[in-house]
Amino acid sequence: MKVLERFADPAFALFRFFFGVLFAFHGAQKVFGLFGMPHAATGVPLVAGIIELVAGPLIAIGLFAAVAAFIASGQMAVGYFTAHASGGFLPIVNHGELAVLYCFAFLFIAANGAGHWSLDALIAKRSS
Repeated sequence: MKVLERFADPAFALFRFFFGVLFAFHGAQKVFGLFGMPHAATGVPLVAGIIELVAGPLIAIGLFAAVAAFIASGQMAVGYFTAHASGGFLPIVNHGELAVLYCFAFLFIAANGAGHWSLDALIAKRSS
């Protein structure tokens, strides 16, 4: 639809921003025990929380977004297969749909880059 093409850049920026912020919230749950989840003192949940807490804001503001999104996508793939896949084949059955959504959203951001409305684009513009 040609009429909606002019909204592609701001829509992608909103997509990137909200996925990044929500991902950071998951990190805050694991690292600080915020938002109704007990804090993960040690082990895999803490490492995952740190990745989420760092990668989420980077993705949200579009700074090193492709690299951060690639790492986050990998984390979500590993998380899905280690925590959910044993509970059944379908993500809706094993409660892994959020991990799958994050994985593919971040893979899309990694492949697409941060977009025009990002700090990466602003830095590239100033460098040239």
